[in-house]
Amino acid sequence: MPRILARTDQRTAPAGEGESGAVWKLQEEQRDLDSNIIALLPEGTIDAHTGPDLDVLIHVLAGSGQLATELDTLELMPGALVWLPRRSRRQFTAGPEGLRYLTVHQRRQALVLDAPPSRTAP
Repeated sequence: MPRILARTDQRTAPAGEGESGAVWKLQEEQRDLDSNIIALLPEGTIDAHTGPDLDVLIHVLAGSGQLATELDTLELMPGALVWLPRRSRRQFTAGPEGLRYLTVHQRRQALVLDAPPSRTAP
């Protein structure tokens, strides 16, 4: 059923207060989306990497920083709404007060490994 999951206006404390990494995650079981809030400490980084095979929408909640991509470096500030296309290159660097942002993307299917078929002797 529809409901309020979190109040982003109450999750805008600077990341410098000790929290870093995923500080909130969407927990509902039956969903097609994933979402989380990521906090980076002041001057913290997420090293350059190629993103997953899905589009990601980012909404900056607090702090500042930069997002380096294949083409440019984007300045991040509260209220910025950023689209990261699938498999795009990205690197995040937080500013002096840290950085906190919300991500939304399609839920990835869990990897299911099947046991190899058993062999029977002829």
